[in-house]
Amino acid sequence: MWEAIMKMPEPDQEVLAKRDYLVRRLKEIVRNPEGVIDRETDLRAFECDGLSAYRQLPMIAVLPETKEEVAEILKFCAREKVNVVPRGAGTGLSGGALPLADGVLLGLGKFNRILEVDYENRCAVCQPGVTNLAITDAVKADGFYYAPDPSSQIACTIGGNIAENSGGVHCLKYGLTTNNVLGVEMVTMEGEIVRLGGKHLDAEGYDLLGILTGSEGLLGVITEVTVRLLRSPEHISAQLIGFPTSEQAGDCVGRIIAEGIIPAGMEMMDRPAIHAAEEFCHAGYPLDVEALLIVELDGPEVEITYLNDRIGEIAKACGATVIRQSRTEEERMTFWAGRKAAFPAVGRISPDYMCMDGTIPRSQLPHVLARMNELSEHYGLRVANVFHAGDGNLHPLILFDANVPGELERCEQFGADILKLCVEVGGVLTGEHGVGIEKRDLMGEMFSEEDLKQQQRLKCAFDPEGRLNPGKVFPVLHRCAELGRMHVHHGQLPFPDIPRF
Repeated sequence: MWEAIMKMPEPDQEVLAKRDYLVRRLKEIVRNPEGVIDRETDLRAFECDGLSAYRQLPMIAVLPETKEEVAEILKFCAREKVNVVPRGAGTGLSGGALPLADGVLLGLGKFNRILEVDYENRCAVCQPGVTNLAITDAVKADGFYYAPDPSSQIACTIGGNIAENSGGVHCLKYGLTTNNVLGVEMVTMEGEIVRLGGKHLDAEGYDLLGILTGSEGLLGVITEVTVRLLRSPEHISAQLIGFPTSEQAGDCVGRIIAEGIIPAGMEMMDRPAIHAAEEFCHAGYPLDVEALLIVELDGPEVEITYLNDRIGEIAKACGATVIRQSRTEEERMTFWAGRKAAFPAVGRISPDYMCMDGTIPRSQLPHVLARMNELSEHYGLRVANVFHAGDGNLHPLILFDANVPGELERCEQFGADILKLCVEVGGVLTGEHGVGIEKRDLMGEMFSEEDLKQQQRLKCAFDPEGRLNPGKVFPVLHRCAELGRMHVHHGQLPFPDIPRF
């Protein structure tokens, strides 16, 4: 039987006993008197992230404004053996920013400035609290943009994007966050400020930047980011393509890619999501189809014209009943308005929903869609599907009512079966939302015990005491000594009084 996944480490009573002392010392570190939050009513703002089914008040929340303050906070917490949970905008959907009852929540919302735009090197340097969309807004007048564009881009921050390796509708052609970040400045749990990468194309040595991207706040706290900027495309066009069944739409996705066509974005919605989005923002979606594809192309106009015709032919061969091409930029943006608003739109048709995130091989899309319909009937819960179809990243929205006894538990079970299905067909547990607590206890479905231990050894290299965001990602967190690894800092072994052989 699936058990509720929100089981966190037991609070350390010794840490809780010295809370007043910790608050006093943190107020000495953070210069802004409002930067340390310890009143229960004020801490409510931080009790969860976008996975709001699970809530936990932090012991203390701290809002530093400089990297030096971040370094001092981490150094102090390490010395006092206090756990730390980094937090961006709180839009994450896997519980990665869920606080700890005995931990300090380190909010980075005040790191909200774009520090430099360097067109010569095609990059921008910004702080982690800058929103995703703000980067594009800052450079679009000069003909540039930042490619990753999660649906929450108006609110989610670049630091959080790095933590979860976020994608978006255009990641099919332009890659995830990891493909668009050139460098970071980060602070270790010991308070050391380090730089990885920079404006140059690639860094020498081990790919530590690649390790950090997607590490969910387990390895360090990011205080500065250098991102890649791209030239705005010469021409952009989008098509709406409707199908009688979701399986036909899934088949069309595979055939388009097999043809060698790589759209800028290729999104899919099923009937419940289509109707919810249309009612929410009136995008002009056809309501007599079971599945809808939005296929966007960018590049030279002559190339787009040819590829649009070819995609239309493929869609007709797959049984498409609606094919509509955008004629103006306004119409193209209207096509996307419904897709971008799909999550809040579904919130209007159900008291609660849980947004899942798994990735599968594109060829398995028809099978997975059919199997999800069967699971929906089995659990008696509706599901609205919104996919980054081009790269196989699924976002099923399971609809439930938390006020009905047992529905949250059934929702958890349903979601777990969807994620297990993703792994069974050769996919993975997450595409861009991260593991957090949502998928933590399913990691064994994808990784062996030795795989997990090896990943934890990597964490030990960055955070030997396991103070950064504990209780996330790993089902059972071993101590570093149990994993056969020992951290040496400045030439000094830990616990020098222990006999060694």
